[in-house]
Amino acid sequence: MAGATTAQRGTSDRPGRGGKGPGRPARPPRPGGRAGRNGPRGPGGGRRRVTLLAALAAAVLLAAGCTWVLYGSSWLRVEKVTASGTEVLTPEQVLAAAAVPVGAPLVGVDTDEIAGRLRSRLPRIDSVDVVRAWPHAIGLKVTERKPVLLIKKDAEFVEVDVTGVRFDTVRQAPAGVPVLELAAERSPSARRFDEERLLREAVGIAGSLPEAVAKETLQVKVRSYDSVLLELTKGRTVVWGSGELGEAKGRALTALLKAAPKADHFDVSVPTAPAVSGS
Repeated sequence: MAGATTAQRGTSDRPGRGGKGPGRPARPPRPGGRAGRNGPRGPGGGRRRVTLLAALAAAVLLAAGCTWVLYGSSWLRVEKVTASGTEVLTPEQVLAAAAVPVGAPLVGVDTDEIAGRLRSRLPRIDSVDVVRAWPHAIGLKVTERKPVLLIKKDAEFVEVDVTGVRFDTVRQAPAGVPVLELAAERSPSARRFDEERLLREAVGIAGSLPEAVAKETLQVKVRSYDSVLLELTKGRTVVWGSGELGEAKGRALTALLKAAPKADHFDVSVPTAPAVSGS
């Protein structure tokens, strides 16, 4: 009996899978096990996925709706085109040259293409701002080139702006714009300074004239690179010299015209020592 009792105790005290005695401690549930899938993380993750899918679907529907409104509907289409800033040109000329596609979706109008078309078809236009005026209009704000010098060509005049661009030919000379007279064929500097170079010098001189002086200047006579004369109204003449120091010469001439209103000959070729003669 004693041996049997001892054997039973030994058997019951030995840890084992099938023993009823004290065994290994129970393992905690794995994080990714069934408890994790069915626990608090499982249902919450599902709700987040549903919310995300709903948000994505709403975003797609919103984008599709916006695209339809901008491109497919009749609400935001070009119905009116206006032109402003014209002086010599007419708004009708600008509108015709712009050829804005009336009826097209306003968002799809290529503003750069319209601006380029205007500048190529109407060289008088220096710059243009094409703006969308929601919900139905396009505005064309143009800035025209202004002539500072005219080149006589047969019975017409070629207009030249301050950058030297010849942008239009007109039959009647605009008021207050001097006419270029090139007489440099016999000049010793003719080989070095060709006609195009002398034209640029004349344009620079005409562009540097004060506004009050420019309005009274009838001709810009170029005899050589450093021998330029101005013919003013009332038979007055001005020795300008070269195109250098244009602003200083303009200020000196303005002062001389005020100080000697009856003089008929002025010399500002050296602006720090101007001269006047005649009465």
